[in-house]
Formats: sequence, C-alpha cells, structure tokens
Amino acid sequence: MKPKTHDDYIANSAEFAQLILTHLRKIVHEAHPEIEETMKWSFPHFEYKGIVCSMAAFKQHCSFGFAKASLIKDSHKLLNAVGKTAMGHLGRITSVNDLPDKKILISYIQQAIELNEKGTKTPKASLKKVVVLEIPKELKDALSKHPKAKAVFEKFSPSHRKEYIEWIAEAKRPETREKRIATTIEWLTEGKSRNWKYQ
Repeated sequence: MKPKTHDDYIANSAEFAQLILTHLRKIVHEAHPEIEETMKWSFPHFEYKGIVCSMAAFKQHCSFGFAKASLIKDSHKLLNAVGKTAMGHLGRITSVNDLPDKKILISYIQQAIELNEKGTKTPKASLKKVVVLEIPKELKDALSKHPKAKAVFEKFSPSHRKEYIEWIAEAKRPETREKRIATTIEWLTEGKSRNWKYQ
C-alpha cells in the first residue's frame, strides 16, 4: 500500500532513515512556516507555490533534492554537480551527520522558495543530437554477469542509456563508481531508468 502522508512514509522507513527524514522535515518547515507537505511519485515533497524540495529513503541511505537545483546559488558547494542523481543533490545520506549545517541548508531551501515566489522556470534543455557514448568497461563487465539487466539496458532508448553511462563516468572515486554500477545493475534488473524517481 502506497504511503498517503509524510507520517506514513517515515513510519514505513528503516529506523536510521526515520531519524534523517524527521530531521530534514523539521528543517524544511523552519525555512518557511507556510510550506506544504505533499506525496508525489510515492515519496515526500515540500511545496510553496510549486515544488521546493523532496526527500526519499532507500535500503541503506536517504536522499534530498531541490526541484530547481540548477538555479540555486551553491555558495557552499553542497549540491551534487551531476544534477538529478539517484543520490539526490546532497549525495548519499546515511545519518544526520551527513547533512550540512542547518542554517546553510535553510538558506538553500529559502532560495528555492524565492525562485517559486518569483515564478522562475527551470530552463528547458536544448534539443541536442544524441551522441552514442562509449560504455565504461566496468559497466560492460557488470552487464555481462547480469543478463536481465543487460537486456533491459539494450532495450532502453539512447538517452536512457546515456543517463546511466554519464552517471557512472562522472564518478571521481573508484568506490563511488563501484556503488553506482551496483545501483545501475539493481535498477536495470527492476526495469528502471536512472531517473525513475522523477518520472
């Protein structure tokens, strides 16, 4: 049964995630007293004149993201440069300690609210010719060991394949790349595109 409220979602999350989500929820409400809680795509969102941000819990981590992250002035270099990543804009959150300082996070949330108040739209991506990217060797090796994931990957449109390839290629550390490949295989096996949470 899909959770209907933030309370339901948090209650159904793992214990470690409950602490993180409850903390994030409190911070968002501190940022603006009129922020509203909504459930979209089965996970918690916060709205004020449009979507401001969202949070989600997974088996071993949580994520937090902004609807208009590309327009937020990232003066503290907090936001994940990849953009709409599976880990959200604050990266992989496994405990409250992984979160930035409360005042800083509130300032980012308030920026996002201000963008909505001004009616600022996220610029639409220009239509570019899809370039076929070379599949990283590590991903090729992983796909060869997981036929189901490989079949899904090969059936995907070039743009969907590109999302996974770029995500893995942009990982700077070997351990980050390994985690992303493992997540890629898991999601492909389930038939999911990389940005399935946003669709």
